[in-house]
Amino acid sequence: MAGRPGYLTLPIFSVLAAIGYVYYTAVFLAVPRWLGLATAAGVANAAAFTALAAACLTTYAVAVLRDPGRVPPGFVPDVEDAQSTVHEIKRKILIIGSVLHSVPKDEQSGSDSSRTSIVSTLEMSIEIICGVILCPVALALAVLLGRHIYLILQNKTTIEYHEGVRAMWLAEKGGDLYHHPYDLGVYENLISVLGPNIFCWLCPVSNTVGNGLQYRTSYDIPISTQPM
Repeated sequence: MAGRPGYLTLPIFSVLAAIGYVYYTAVFLAVPRWLGLATAAGVANAAAFTALAAACLTTYAVAVLRDPGRVPPGFVPDVEDAQSTVHEIKRKILIIGSVLHSVPKDEQSGSDSSRTSIVSTLEMSIEIICGVILCPVALALAVLLGRHIYLILQNKTTIEYHEGVRAMWLAEKGGDLYHHPYDLGVYENLISVLGPNIFCWLCPVSNTVGNGLQYRTSYDIPISTQPM
């Protein structure tokens, strides 16, 4: 994790605040009202959500703090190709406006019924904001998960996908057939990306696919076993 400046930017703070907000709403508001923290089911749900939040914070911290390394000299993009662009997934920040609710101005606002109404309105507002945050985030994560599964099955990166679209168009224009050189078939692609151990596919490690600079291509496979 060395070599990266230690600072807290607005996007990072927004993500951490969103994770903390959703965690507080789920564990301290939703679970107690639904099951109760004094029950075994409530404790199990709170523990599972705590583990999920800890995993999110850990992976996000690694993504922010860890140095991804440098591009080798042989992999530097061709500066003469003006059409080559770097397609990266940009982090989107969802800004939620505060939900305003009016508090009744009454001389007897200190009564139990009034306090209960205010607390219920506040909890409802917090849960609505949490739902507004979770719905687009869940949709975005589902779309990204589906896209990454598709790219893994094709053994492509995002850049290679966009380059492949252009290469396929040029090949069809010239009357040729385009085949991605790193597409070895579904099973071989999974092994190339996630490693040979099937039990580690749900939580792959980085040292199972070599040094990250050289990969097998379809030209290394005999013609009789090439994917259709």
